Amino acid sequence: MKPTVVAIDGPAGSGKSTVSKRLASSLGFVHLNSGALYRGVTLLALRRGLDLRDERRLSAAAGDTVMDFDVDGGFIMDGEDVSEAIRTSEVDRAVSIVAALPSVRVAVTGQQRRIAAGKSVVIEGRDVTTVVFPNAQVKVYLDASVEERAARRHADLRAQGERVDVRKVEREIRDRDEMDRTRADSPLLVAPDAEVIDTTGMSVDDVVAAIARSARRVAL
Repeated sequence: MKPTVVAIDGPAGSGKSTVSKRLASSLGFVHLNSGALYRGVTLLALRRGLDLRDERRLSAAAGDTVMDFDVDGGFIMDGEDVSEAIRTSEVDRAVSIVAALPSVRVAVTGQQRRIAAGKSVVIEGRDVTTVVFPNAQVKVYLDASVEERAARRHADLRAQGERVDVRKVEREIRDRDEMDRTRADSPLLVAPDAEVIDTTGMSVDDVVAAIARSARRVAL
Protein backbone atom coordinates (compact mmCIF):
# COMPACT_ATOMS: atom_id res chain seq x y z
CA MET A 1 0.00 0.00 0.00
CA LYS A 2 1.47 3.36 -1.01
CA PRO A 3 1.71 6.20 1.56
CA THR A 4 -1.62 8.00 1.56
CA VAL A 5 -2.72 11.25 3.16
CA VAL A 6 -6.35 11.62 4.22
CA ALA A 7 -6.83 15.29 5.16
CA ILE A 8 -9.91 16.37 7.11
CA ASP A 9 -10.78 20.00 7.80
CA GLY A 10 -13.72 21.52 9.63
CA PRO A 11 -14.73 23.91 12.42
CA ALA A 12 -14.52 23.17 16.15
CA GLY A 13 -16.84 20.37 17.25
CA SER A 14 -17.63 19.08 13.76
CA GLY A 15 -16.47 15.59 14.68
CA LYS A 16 -12.96 15.73 13.20
CA SER A 17 -11.14 14.16 16.13
CA THR A 18 -13.59 11.34 16.77
CA VAL A 19 -13.92 10.48 13.09
CA SER A 20 -10.18 10.79 12.39
CA LYS A 21 -9.19 8.52 15.28
CA ARG A 22 -11.70 5.86 14.27
CA LEU A 23 -10.78 6.17 10.59
CA ALA A 24 -7.03 5.89 11.25
CA SER A 25 -7.61 2.79 13.37
CA SER A 26 -9.81 1.23 10.68
CA LEU A 27 -7.26 1.86 7.93
CA GLY A 28 -4.14 1.16 9.97
CA PHE A 29 -2.93 4.74 9.36
CA VAL A 30 -1.24 7.15 11.77
CA HIS A 31 -3.61 9.70 13.31
CA LEU A 32 -2.24 13.25 13.31
CA ASN A 33 -4.28 15.93 15.06
CA SER A 34 -2.95 19.28 13.84
CA GLY A 35 -5.05 21.14 16.40
CA ALA A 36 -3.09 19.40 19.15
CA LEU A 37 0.08 21.12 17.95
CA TYR A 38 -1.51 24.59 18.13
CA ARG A 39 -2.93 23.72 21.52
CA GLY A 40 0.53 22.55 22.54
CA VAL A 41 2.08 25.89 21.61
CA THR A 42 -0.73 27.63 23.51
CA LEU A 43 -0.09 25.46 26.56
CA LEU A 44 3.61 26.37 26.41
CA ALA A 45 2.70 30.06 26.31
CA LEU A 46 0.36 29.76 29.30
CA ARG A 47 2.85 27.73 31.33
CA ARG A 48 5.69 30.15 30.60
CA GLY A 49 3.60 33.28 31.06
CA LEU A 50 4.27 34.45 27.50
CA ASP A 51 2.24 37.12 25.75
CA LEU A 52 -0.18 35.23 23.49
CA ARG A 53 0.55 37.71 20.70
CA ASP A 54 4.36 37.54 20.97
CA GLU A 55 4.83 36.01 17.54
CA ARG A 56 8.62 35.81 17.68
CA ARG A 57 8.83 33.91 20.97
CA LEU A 58 5.85 31.67 20.24
CA SER A 59 7.06 30.68 16.78
CA ALA A 60 10.48 29.88 18.25
CA ALA A 61 8.81 27.67 20.87
CA ALA A 62 6.74 25.96 18.17
CA GLY A 63 9.82 25.19 16.11
CA ASP A 64 12.14 24.16 18.96
CA THR A 65 9.79 21.88 20.88
CA VAL A 66 9.85 18.17 20.00
CA MET A 67 6.26 17.26 19.13
CA ASP A 68 4.93 13.83 18.19
CA PHE A 69 2.13 11.33 18.71
CA ASP A 70 2.55 7.98 20.45
CA VAL A 71 1.14 4.70 19.16
CA ASP A 72 -2.10 5.28 21.08
CA GLY A 73 -2.58 8.77 19.64
CA GLY A 74 -1.38 10.62 22.72
CA PHE A 75 0.23 14.01 22.07
CA ILE A 76 3.80 14.28 23.34
CA MET A 77 5.82 17.48 23.84
CA ASP A 78 9.46 17.16 24.87
CA GLY A 79 8.73 13.70 26.25
CA GLU A 80 5.63 14.70 28.27
CA ASP A 81 2.16 13.40 27.43
CA VAL A 82 0.03 16.56 27.40
CA SER A 83 -3.07 15.04 25.79
CA GLU A 84 -5.30 16.11 28.69
CA ALA A 85 -3.51 19.37 29.50
CA ILE A 86 -4.18 20.81 26.03
CA ARG A 87 -7.95 20.19 26.29
CA THR A 88 -8.83 22.57 29.12
CA SER A 89 -11.20 25.51 28.73
CA GLU A 90 -8.26 27.86 29.41
CA VAL A 91 -6.48 26.53 26.31
CA ASP A 92 -9.80 26.61 24.41
CA ARG A 93 -10.12 30.35 25.00
CA ALA A 94 -6.54 31.16 23.97
CA VAL A 95 -5.73 28.83 21.08
CA SER A 96 -7.32 30.91 18.31
CA ILE A 97 -5.12 33.88 19.22
CA VAL A 98 -1.97 31.76 18.98
CA ALA A 99 -3.09 29.87 15.87
CA ALA A 100 -3.68 33.15 14.00
CA LEU A 101 0.01 34.14 14.18
CA PRO A 102 1.59 33.57 10.72
CA SER A 103 5.04 32.54 11.98
CA VAL A 104 3.50 30.05 14.41
CA ARG A 105 1.50 28.53 11.56
CA VAL A 106 4.66 28.17 9.47
CA ALA A 107 6.46 26.41 12.33
CA VAL A 108 3.53 24.09 13.07
CA THR A 109 3.10 23.26 9.38
CA GLY A 110 6.75 22.17 9.32
CA GLN A 111 6.17 19.98 12.37
CA GLN A 112 3.14 18.34 10.76
CA ARG A 113 4.97 17.55 7.53
CA ARG A 114 7.92 16.12 9.48
CA ILE A 115 5.67 13.84 11.55
CA ALA A 116 3.77 12.63 8.46
CA ALA A 117 6.77 12.11 6.16
CA GLY A 118 6.72 8.70 4.45
CA LYS A 119 3.66 7.48 6.36
CA SER A 120 0.01 6.86 5.60
CA VAL A 121 -1.81 9.35 7.80
CA VAL A 122 -5.21 10.70 8.68
CA ILE A 123 -4.63 14.35 9.52
CA GLU A 124 -7.26 16.70 10.88
CA GLY A 125 -7.26 20.46 11.27
CA ARG A 126 -8.50 23.71 9.79
CA ASP A 127 -6.09 24.20 6.89
CA VAL A 128 -4.74 20.71 6.22
CA THR A 129 -6.60 20.32 2.91
CA THR A 130 -5.68 23.81 1.68
CA VAL A 131 -2.22 24.61 3.09
CA VAL A 132 -0.48 21.76 4.92
CA PHE A 133 -1.28 18.95 2.46
CA PRO A 134 -2.85 20.59 -0.61
CA ASN A 135 -2.02 17.47 -2.65
CA ALA A 136 -3.58 14.99 -0.21
CA GLN A 137 -5.12 12.03 -2.03
CA VAL A 138 -8.35 12.28 0.00
CA LYS A 139 -9.79 15.60 1.19
CA VAL A 140 -12.85 15.96 3.41
CA TYR A 141 -14.57 18.93 5.05
CA LEU A 142 -16.72 18.00 8.05
CA ASP A 143 -19.37 20.38 9.35
CA ALA A 144 -22.30 20.39 11.80
CA SER A 145 -24.73 22.90 13.26
CA VAL A 146 -23.36 25.26 15.91
CA GLU A 147 -25.82 23.84 18.45
CA GLU A 148 -24.64 20.28 17.88
CA ARG A 149 -20.99 21.27 17.98
CA ALA A 150 -21.50 23.14 21.26
CA ALA A 151 -23.27 20.15 22.79
CA ARG A 152 -20.37 17.87 21.82
CA ARG A 153 -17.73 20.19 23.27
CA HIS A 154 -19.79 20.71 26.43
CA ALA A 155 -19.95 16.94 26.92
CA ASP A 156 -16.16 16.70 26.48
CA LEU A 157 -15.55 19.37 29.11
CA ARG A 158 -17.97 17.77 31.58
CA ALA A 159 -16.18 14.45 31.08
CA GLN A 160 -12.97 16.23 32.13
CA GLY A 161 -14.67 17.48 35.30
CA GLU A 162 -15.20 21.09 34.18
CA ARG A 163 -18.49 22.82 35.00
CA VAL A 164 -19.27 25.03 32.00
CA ASP A 165 -22.58 26.48 30.78
CA VAL A 166 -23.42 25.09 27.34
CA ARG A 167 -24.52 28.59 26.24
CA LYS A 168 -21.05 29.89 27.05
CA VAL A 169 -19.52 27.04 25.04
CA GLU A 170 -21.77 27.93 22.10
CA ARG A 171 -20.70 31.60 22.25
CA GLU A 172 -17.04 30.56 22.34
CA ILE A 173 -17.53 28.28 19.33
CA ARG A 174 -19.19 31.08 17.36
CA ASP A 175 -16.28 33.37 18.27
CA ARG A 176 -13.79 30.66 17.28
CA ASP A 177 -15.55 30.18 13.94
CA GLU A 178 -15.34 33.90 13.23
CA MET A 179 -11.63 34.05 14.08
CA ASP A 180 -10.81 30.92 12.09
CA ARG A 181 -12.67 32.06 8.98
CA THR A 182 -11.48 35.67 8.95
CA ARG A 183 -7.82 35.39 9.98
CA ALA A 184 -5.45 36.74 7.34
CA ASP A 185 -3.17 33.70 7.29
CA SER A 186 -4.56 30.25 6.35
CA PRO A 187 -8.25 30.88 7.14
CA LEU A 188 -10.67 27.99 7.46
CA LEU A 189 -11.92 27.31 3.92
CA VAL A 190 -13.56 24.48 2.03
CA ALA A 191 -11.05 23.17 -0.52
CA PRO A 192 -12.60 23.08 -4.02
CA ASP A 193 -11.84 19.35 -4.34
CA ALA A 194 -12.94 18.36 -0.82
CA GLU A 195 -15.96 16.19 -0.10
CA VAL A 196 -18.27 18.09 2.28
CA ILE A 197 -20.06 16.01 4.93
CA ASP A 198 -22.55 17.52 7.39
CA THR A 199 -22.26 15.29 10.47
CA THR A 200 -25.32 16.71 12.24
CA GLY A 201 -27.36 13.70 13.31
CA MET A 202 -25.00 11.23 11.60
CA SER A 203 -23.38 8.33 13.41
CA VAL A 204 -19.59 8.23 13.62
CA ASP A 205 -19.63 4.81 11.94
CA ASP A 206 -21.47 6.16 8.89
CA VAL A 207 -19.04 9.07 8.47
CA VAL A 208 -16.00 6.82 8.90
CA ALA A 209 -17.33 4.28 6.40
CA ALA A 210 -17.88 6.94 3.73
CA ILE A 211 -14.35 8.34 4.03
CA ALA A 212 -12.74 4.89 4.34
CA ARG A 213 -14.16 3.82 0.98
CA SER A 214 -12.43 6.75 -0.72
CA ALA A 215 -9.17 6.17 1.14
CA ARG A 216 -9.00 2.48 0.26
CA ARG A 217 -9.56 3.22 -3.42
CA VAL A 218 -6.59 5.59 -3.68
CA ALA A 219 -4.26 3.63 -1.36
CA LEU A 220 -4.31 0.43 -3.43
